[in-house]
Amino acid sequence: MELRSLPEGLQILVARHLVAAERAMDDDNLDLATEHVKAARRRASRISTVREAAGIVAYRSGRFGEALTELRAVRRMSGGDVYLPMIADCERGLGRPQKALDYIRTLDTQRLDAETRAELLIVAAGARADMGQLEEAIVTLQVPELTRLRPGDARARLQYSYASLLREAGRTNEAREWMERAAGSDLDGVTDAEQQCDIMDGIEFSEEDE
Repeated sequence: MELRSLPEGLQILVARHLVAAERAMDDDNLDLATEHVKAARRRASRISTVREAAGIVAYRSGRFGEALTELRAVRRMSGGDVYLPMIADCERGLGRPQKALDYIRTLDTQRLDAETRAELLIVAAGARADMGQLEEAIVTLQVPELTRLRPGDARARLQYSYASLLREAGRTNEAREWMERAAGSDLDGVTDAEQQCDIMDGIEFSEEDE
């Protein structure tokens, strides 16, 4: 573990901040998570794990410029691919959908794992939609991964995004079908696909129901 390169006392302190930040994110307390990752970063800015945590918290908080800086640093330090979709999505968050697409085009997606490719497709489709290219966005997600990915987070998110674009395009019946598929693929509840199916069926929810 990278933290072992730090002096023992500092290693323990930074680790505690990272654990506290993760727990705060689990509780949707992004302000507290931000304070903890900033404290960790002040003490260990050359550790990629720390920069990774800072990037994720910034991304979750909508601070896309900050997230982009941190995640690019992680990419340089560790060479990992897992945050490529998040880096591209930061460009979208900064109002630069074309730049997000340009970035994705520079990547050798064939060497990436299926889940990362699926996340990049979602970002690319979102960028197309941002630019008013709704039909192109829909076509972007018409890929074998829609059904070939194993059930789980990536497949659910891909199907959910596809259903959402179909609904935006007014293709209601197709949207309902794919939203139901997303609900079936969503083993861990990463989307609200099941609730969206009910909404599309005309079932309304109160705040108490939620």
